[in-house]
Amino acid sequence: MTISNPTISTTDLEVRYGNTVAVTDVNLSVPGSSLLSVIGPNGAGKSALLKAIAGTVEAHTGSVEVTGPSPSFVMQSTDVDSFLPISVRDVVSLSRYSNRGPFRRFRSDDHKAINEAIERLNLTHLAKKQLHEVSGGERQRTLVAQGLAQESDVLLLDEPINGLDIVSRDIILEMIADEVKRGRTVVITTHNLSDAARADQVLLLNNCPCCLGTPNDVLTEANLRVAFGEESIAVGEKIFLDDPHHAHTSSHDEDKIRSF
Repeated sequence: MTISNPTISTTDLEVRYGNTVAVTDVNLSVPGSSLLSVIGPNGAGKSALLKAIAGTVEAHTGSVEVTGPSPSFVMQSTDVDSFLPISVRDVVSLSRYSNRGPFRRFRSDDHKAINEAIERLNLTHLAKKQLHEVSGGERQRTLVAQGLAQESDVLLLDEPINGLDIVSRDIILEMIADEVKRGRTVVITTHNLSDAARADQVLLLNNCPCCLGTPNDVLTEANLRVAFGEESIAVGEKIFLDDPHHAHTSSHDEDKIRSF
């Protein structure tokens, strides 16, 4: 798939839930074929920012502009009702209805996009499994595959690897890097400094931007202490984050301590 050079831009963006300000004063310019990592403590407005870019919530003030078709937006995996009769392949296939419509038959390009996304997220052997039967990591990979199969120019991922097993984590990170190489613009939210450091740009957020720039410029002890307070700790040349309010579900990943 040939992808144009999309951009994401926000101007004085503010998102509110009722009278509560979720995020404010966000001015972004994300060039095409790049990766932006958004990092900050719980309740910092990371998800609200992604929802505003995706168009699922309205800006209270300011504006959001995304060139090209509507972004693909992948939220964090949740528990699935065991009575819900939907397979892994069915979930990935849902992404194509936004282009095809609910009552039109899939064409060859739809099946190709679905099959490729399933294969790239290493789900081929699970395609016929019911979603509630697969592990949490496999469920998250299914949702990421759904976003991938939509074939939008912009991919938004809300903490796509939080608490995942090492295999699922590596598969998703490899997919993200590959999509940027292919020309897609990717935005991820994360609590992990090492993952944020892979990005072209990092936005450090705590309801309003603390700083925006390259990983080397943003991920410093001084900046992290502004955003995370005493939850950021420097030990030698490494910086650690300890966010006790953030839930983690896997012992394979860094449970509370995230280092850079």
